[in-house]
Amino acid sequence: MFDSQPIPSLTHALRAAGFQGGIETDRALRAAMSTDNSVYQITPDLIAAPRDGQDVVRALAVLQDPAFADVALTARGGGTGTNGQALNRGLILDMRRHMNRVLQINATEGWADVEPGVVLDALNDALRPHGWFFAPETSTSTRCTIGGMVSTDASGKGSRIYGKTSDNILGLEIARPEGLLSSLVPAPDWAGPMLDAAEAAARQGRAAFIAVTPRLNRRFTGYDLDRACPETGGFEWWRLFLGAEGTLGPITRIRVKLRRIESEKRLIVAGFASFRDALAAATPLLADNPTAIEVMDEWVQRIAQDAGILARLPENLRPDGPVAYVFIEFNGHDPAEMAARIDTCMQRLRSLQGQIALHQARDLAEIRELWAIRSAGVGLLGKVDGPARPIAFVEDCVVPPENLPGFVDDFLMVLKENGLGFGIYGHVDVGCLHIRPALNIDETTDRAKLVAVSDAVFALTRKYGGIFWGEHGKGVRGAYLPEWIGPKAYAALQAVKQAFDPAERFNPGKLVTLNRPRMGIATTPFRPFNARPGDALEKAFRCNGNAQCLSYQAAAPMCPSFKATGDLRHSPKGRADALRAWKVARDAGQPAPEGDLMAALDTCLGCKACASTCPVQVDIPSMRAAFYADHYSRNARPLSDHLVLLAERFSPLTVALAPLLRPLWPLARRLAERTLKTVDMPARLARPVAARHRIKLSDLGHPLPENTVLLWQDWFTALFDAEVAQDAVAGLSALGYHPLLVSMRPAGKAAQNMGAEAAFRRMAKRLVAALEKGAATGAPMIGLDPAFVMMLRQDYPKAGLAPPRVMLAQEFLVAEIASGRRFPQVRGQGAVPRILTHCTEQTALPNAGALWAQVFAGLGLKATPSPSGCCGMAGLFGHQERHQTVSRRLYDMSWRDQVEGDAPVLATGFSCRCQAERLSDAKLRHPLGMIADALQV
Repeated sequence: MFDSQPIPSLTHALRAAGFQGGIETDRALRAAMSTDNSVYQITPDLIAAPRDGQDVVRALAVLQDPAFADVALTARGGGTGTNGQALNRGLILDMRRHMNRVLQINATEGWADVEPGVVLDALNDALRPHGWFFAPETSTSTRCTIGGMVSTDASGKGSRIYGKTSDNILGLEIARPEGLLSSLVPAPDWAGPMLDAAEAAARQGRAAFIAVTPRLNRRFTGYDLDRACPETGGFEWWRLFLGAEGTLGPITRIRVKLRRIESEKRLIVAGFASFRDALAAATPLLADNPTAIEVMDEWVQRIAQDAGILARLPENLRPDGPVAYVFIEFNGHDPAEMAARIDTCMQRLRSLQGQIALHQARDLAEIRELWAIRSAGVGLLGKVDGPARPIAFVEDCVVPPENLPGFVDDFLMVLKENGLGFGIYGHVDVGCLHIRPALNIDETTDRAKLVAVSDAVFALTRKYGGIFWGEHGKGVRGAYLPEWIGPKAYAALQAVKQAFDPAERFNPGKLVTLNRPRMGIATTPFRPFNARPGDALEKAFRCNGNAQCLSYQAAAPMCPSFKATGDLRHSPKGRADALRAWKVARDAGQPAPEGDLMAALDTCLGCKACASTCPVQVDIPSMRAAFYADHYSRNARPLSDHLVLLAERFSPLTVALAPLLRPLWPLARRLAERTLKTVDMPARLARPVAARHRIKLSDLGHPLPENTVLLWQDWFTALFDAEVAQDAVAGLSALGYHPLLVSMRPAGKAAQNMGAEAAFRRMAKRLVAALEKGAATGAPMIGLDPAFVMMLRQDYPKAGLAPPRVMLAQEFLVAEIASGRRFPQVRGQGAVPRILTHCTEQTALPNAGALWAQVFAGLGLKATPSPSGCCGMAGLFGHQERHQTVSRRLYDMSWRDQVEGDAPVLATGFSCRCQAERLSDAKLRHPLGMIADALQV
C-alpha cells in the first residue's frame, strides 16, 4: 500500500510531469474499480485515465521516483475479467476512458491500428463498411476492450476457424519510462539491453516450454516463449505480451489482423432431450466444418425459461420439458457450397440420438436474436435465487474435443462430491465447456470448496491433456502456473519478467513473480456476496460485474449516464459497487463517507433500464431511493427537494386552478428556475381537453358510455402536456372509442426518487384507490405516458402495492386488433414516420415500438420503430443546471440526427418530446396524434 500521504504527492507529481488525463481518488470510482466479473475485490489507491501513449510514458517516468517505489501499476480495460485480472492496489490506468480510438484502417492490406481501450463491437462497427472484421467474437463484445482481449488472450465463438486473439495480432506498442517501444519500427537504443535479456531467457526456456504445453486450438499463451522465438529466426518480443495480463507493462497501441466478412451466414439451433445427447452431437457435427458449435444445458435452459427469455425462440424450439440446445453457425462466401453443408448438417442432426427440435435461421436479424437469447440465458446464471450462485472460477478449461465426454463426467463427479449445483454452456467444437458451480462466497465452507474444486479440475485438465485457462485468462488462477508449466519453463518466465519488470511493479502478484508473494485463489480478498435478508441494497451485493451496463452502443438504453461520461462510477455496476462499499463499512461501524457516493447517484437519470436489462436486475433508482431515505433521516434536505415534493403533492390543486394560474406562469416559471437551479422549464401550463372527454373520480361509479376508455396521466403530463391528451382523445375517438380523461392523481415518482418514502406511499395509495375505482367500471385503462405506466408495473409491486392493470396505448390497440376489431383504413400515405419509444418503455417492453407498427399496419399505414438510447431529459434531470452537459450529450448521441432527419418522428414519452423541442426546436407528436390526423383526411 501507499506510505503516509502518498496519494496527494503522486497526484501532484503526475500533474507536474504534464499528465493530461484524469486523476482520481474518488471513493465511488475506487470502489467501482475494485471489482470485475470475478468473486474478488481489491481496492486501488488512485485511478488515472491517460489521454494517449505519451501520458502513459509520463506516468511510468513519475513512478521511477524512489518515493513511489512500492506503487503498483495495473492497466484496466473493460473490467470484464472473470478472475481478477485487472484488480490490484496502487495505481490503475483506466485505458477505456480516453484511449479508445481506432487510429488507422488499412483496408487494402487487412489490418488496423487501435488504442487498447477501444471496445470490440466499436472496432467492428468501424471495420464493417470496409468489409472486414476482427476475431474472435466474445460474449462481452459490447464492452470488452481490445487491450483486455490482448492481455488475457481472449477467445470466443468461432475460435476453431478464426483462432484466439493472439492469432489475430500483428504487433504492439508498449510504454516504458524512457518512451514508447513499437514492434513495427526498429527498437531505440535504450531498449536494447532489455530486449536482449528477454530474448536470452526465452530461447533458454523455449524447449521446456514447448514440452509441457499441449498443441491445442486454444493453445497456452502469456509469455509465449514458443512463438516469440520462431524457428525461422529472429525475436518477436511483443508476443510475450499476448496473454501476459499487463504483468510485463502497459500496452498503448495494437495492430490487429483483419478477416473478410463472409457474405453467407446461417445458424442452426437443435434441441436435445439431454445434455449428454447434446454433447455427443458435437463430434459428428465437426464433419460439416461449421464456424462454431455451442451448447447450453437444461439448467441454463430452465433459468432462461423462467425469465421469459425463451418465449423469443421460434415455436418449434420450445418443446415441453427440459431441453439442451446446440447452436451451429456456418459462415462462408459461396452460397452453393454453404447450402450443401447446411443440408448435410440438417440430415445429420435428424439422425442423432435425442434430437427433439430443429430450426434454421437465415436472416441476420434472427441469427443475432438467437445468439442474444443464448447469451442472455447465460447472463441469468447470476440471478439464481438464494445465497449460493453460479460463479466463474473453473469455467474455461480446454481439453481435446475427443476427450470432452470423459472430462465432463469426471468434472461433474467432482461437483457431486462437493454437493454443488451448476450450469453448463460453451464451445464444444474446441473442447471448451463453461461449467459454473454454485457457491456462497461469504461462507468459509464454500470458499474451501472453491479451492477443492479448483485443485481437482486443475488435475483433470492435466489428466485429459488440456489447459486450465482456455478463454478468459488466468488472473488469480495463475497461482497454478508454476506447477503446470514446470520449474525449468517457469524459471524462463521469471527471467522474462526480470527483463521487463525487475521491480515487480506491473500488476504484481499475478502469473509470474520474483520476490513478491503470489496471489492465491483463496488468499486474495473476496467481495461481499450477499446482503442481510430483506436489505434494501440487496441488489448491490448481487451485482456480479457482468458489466452489460457498460455497453458502448449509443442506441442501447442502458446506461445513459455512463454512455455520456465514459466514467465507471456513473454506471449501474459502479454505483452498485459504491453502495455495497458504503453499506459494508457502515454495518462494520467504520467511517462511511457519503459525498462521493451522493455525487455518483446524482447523475442517475432514473430510466430504470438497469432494473429490466441487467441480467440480475440491479435496480439503481430503487436503491438510490433507499439510500436517500436513510441519508435524509440523518441530514437536512435541500430546499429544492422540499419545493419539488410540495409541487408534486399539490399538483391536483394546481391542475384545477390552471385557468387562474396560467397568466402568472411565466413569472412563476422564472422564479422556479432561479430557486430550483433549473433551465428550460415548460413555457406554458396545459389547457384542458373538452369537458365531454373529462371525468371526475367521483363520477366513476356512474354508468359509462359504450366503448369508453379511461385515460390516466401523471402530474407532469397533466400540468404541461396538453397536446398528448388532445392527441389521445382525438386518435381514440377516430378509432371509434369514447375516451375519458380521469382527474389526475400523482403517482409519487418525484417523492420516490428522492427517498421520501412516506410521501410516496401516501400518493401511491390514493392513486391505487382511484385506479381500483376505474377498474371496477370494466372500462379499459390506458396510461398516457410510458414512464407512468412502467412505474405502476415495476415500482408499485416492489413497494407492496397492487394496482389494477393500466395499459400502454399500443398494447390496448394491438389486443383489440387480435380480438377481431377492425379499424378504419387509410388510403395513401406520405413519408413513413419513425417511432421513438421512451427508454424506460423500450427496456421494460422491448417490442413497444413494434406494437405501434402493428397498430399502424391495422390502419393500412406504415411506421418504423427506430432504436434509440435515452434522450437525456428523464423528468427533472434534463432541466437541472448541473446536468446540462450530460443531458445534451445524450440527446446528441442518439436523438438529434433522428429528430432533425428527413422522416417525420413520433415520440411516446413526454420527456422525449420536451427534450426535442428544447434542443432541436421540433414539435414531435404522439403516435395517436398522427393516427387522428390520418383518419381525418
